[in-house]
Amino acid sequence: MSEARALTSDLDTLVGLFYKRPELLGRFEEVDSHDLSRDYRMLLAHDSHMTVTVERFHNGPVALRVLETKITPTHYARKILLARSSDGEIVQFGIMRLDFSCVSPEVRREVESQKTPLGRILIAHNVLREVHLTRLYKVTPGEDLRKLFNLSPGAITFGRTAVIHFDGEPAVELLEIVTPV
Repeated sequence: MSEARALTSDLDTLVGLFYKRPELLGRFEEVDSHDLSRDYRMLLAHDSHMTVTVERFHNGPVALRVLETKITPTHYARKILLARSSDGEIVQFGIMRLDFSCVSPEVRREVESQKTPLGRILIAHNVLREVHLTRLYKVTPGEDLRKLFNLSPGAITFGRTAVIHFDGEPAVELLEIVTPV
């Protein structure tokens, strides 16, 4: 099985791309959608792009802030924040890993330019895609996530893992954590 076909949205794998000590990001407890409040269900319990979802929820476009990247010959991974364009308020943390073999050189260049959220790129290039929610999590933010979200110890938020398939093939792994609402 090729590395591309072995893509999953395994939480430990995604967190491990950028954290040697996962507890710095947070503690994750798997939950069902009925365990989420209405707002968190709207934000996380769906098979849609988070870019579109958070823009709709926050009534405006979001801007991408890339915190760190890892590039191999076959994959591109990044740790990111999405912030409201209107006031710069952080609305989401994410880790994504993209299989280069699944995208055109043009899409790859645009992703690597780090200027535009992935969902918006895929939509603009009309990439045939399906987002598949895999798991929902209650997240107790660790030191790094608390700093990024400007939270006090003991705060709770929620997140998800998902996989995006291009033309039926797994192409992108995602960890997406929203700021508390």
